[in-house]
Amino acid sequence: MGELAVHSVLVTGANRGIGLGLVQHFLGLPKPPKWVFAGCRDPKGQRAQELQRLASKHPNLLILALEVTDPASVKAAAARVGEHVGGSGLTLLINNAGILGNNTIHNETLEDMSRVYTTNTIGPMLMGQVFLPLLKKAAQASPGSGLSCSKAAIVNMSSGGGSIERVTLWDLFPTVSYRCSKAALNMLTRCQSLGYREHGILCVTLHPGWVQTDMGNSGSEKPSLTVDGSVGGMLKVLSSLSEKDTGTFLDWEGKVVPW
Repeated sequence: MGELAVHSVLVTGANRGIGLGLVQHFLGLPKPPKWVFAGCRDPKGQRAQELQRLASKHPNLLILALEVTDPASVKAAAARVGEHVGGSGLTLLINNAGILGNNTIHNETLEDMSRVYTTNTIGPMLMGQVFLPLLKKAAQASPGSGLSCSKAAIVNMSSGGGSIERVTLWDLFPTVSYRCSKAALNMLTRCQSLGYREHGILCVTLHPGWVQTDMGNSGSEKPSLTVDGSVGGMLKVLSSLSEKDTGTFLDWEGKVVPW
């Protein structure tokens, strides 16, 4: 298992937490991607200051205005990415953008559940559809017949909270919409893996662990896993994936998470 080597990568929700950590780690690889695209809602806003600082130091980092729930925004982002990658296509799409939603089974609402589903499940579906032509280009430009993250891949950031068998950390996070949206995201990943396999695109869903982020710290207890630890582990996992792993649900250590 070697270092992850990709020509280009797009990370959504890249201005903080795991998304920002992914961008930092990709830029710090011995052989960084030619292009690192960081998607966030407001590239010029205060919450994107760290991304702006990184972009001033790394000419291969491009910050994209991207709202994953807005089809027009997704299409505009795809056009910008296409201008830069050309015939090489987009190697790796990481659907990391997500929201929590704090309602329980007792007070969940139509509005809240719809909002969370739209970001956490429908957003990754739209991203996959719109960026499919660029992912297909990357797969076609890569030698070999097998699947890998160095060829073309979609990585959906899920959660152990979406595991129907485990229902991880229920006592701390009895959030209905978030858990249901991540369980649905897992099924979307399976569907993408079956639908996109013929195009040479690997699809996998990852549980990053209970991480020290704004979302992870929102409960009464605090997680022990750092962003660096989670992201470093996930990149090692991505570097090892092959055709047998497409459509699977894995954690940051490469262990299979039950559906």
